[in-house]
Amino acid sequence: MKHPVHVMLAIAAAALYALSAPLSKLLLASLSPTMLAGLLYAGAGIGMGAVALLRGKKKEDERRFGRRDIRYLVLMIVLDVAAPILLLFGLLTTPAANVSLLNNFEIVATSLFALFVFREAISRRLWIGIAAIVAASALLSFTAEGSLSFSPGSLLVLGAATCWGFENNCTRKLSNRDPLKVVIVKGLCSGTVALAIAALTGAFSTDLPHILAALAVGAVAYGLSIWCYVAAQSRLGAAKTSAYYAVAPFIGALLSVAIFRELPGTVFYVALAALAVGAWFTSTESRKSAKKGTP
Repeated sequence: MKHPVHVMLAIAAAALYALSAPLSKLLLASLSPTMLAGLLYAGAGIGMGAVALLRGKKKEDERRFGRRDIRYLVLMIVLDVAAPILLLFGLLTTPAANVSLLNNFEIVATSLFALFVFREAISRRLWIGIAAIVAASALLSFTAEGSLSFSPGSLLVLGAATCWGFENNCTRKLSNRDPLKVVIVKGLCSGTVALAIAALTGAFSTDLPHILAALAVGAVAYGLSIWCYVAAQSRLGAAKTSAYYAVAPFIGALLSVAIFRELPGTVFYVALAALAVGAWFTSTESRKSAKKGTP
């Protein structure tokens, strides 16, 4: 394995983010989606800000933000406001286990944006993985009645995954900067904008216990997870980091079933098997490519 530390960081990012869907589902009983989205990112910014203070001076080889970074910072913030709001509205009407698995569509979005917009190479194995994930996402998105129409909640989750896929590539352009600083800017700016939207739309809450709980979830499931993700991207690239990150939906689905005691139907397990195939092809892509000497 060429970059074992960075692979472990990508997997750690996935495990931490897996906590977000089931815990957010619980918090949505007391907080609006927009309010919760703002608190999750604000928690990430505050938590990583505290880590930065404890860490002290940044490493000498990590450069400051420059003028060329502004467009990626702006895109990152806008997408990070839209994505969690879409996800949390989707969670209101969609089982948390399904949402956790649908989050795997982020791999597809990340890889396609990496290919068509940012010109990263994608191997044949990654294409096979993408096809399996798309098929599984389609299965998970059908309405319970089995019709050919898609669940509105599932479509919102897929929209969130698409936003995050584009955002992953924008963040990739900033991965040679201080990862903690990237997370702090991402968290505080995105959180502030989302909270402002919540206030303007009458969705703001003063429920202190749930606000503190949401900030704590954000610090761990978003902040620490994003830091690990950005650090991994600096060596693995956007598409490969996203591939290792594929373990997150499976962990999230297991936690959701355990917390909510919702036993999924047959379609869920078929989609689970397809996602497992897709995750295997995408997560082993870098090792196969390395052996063949391909990018």
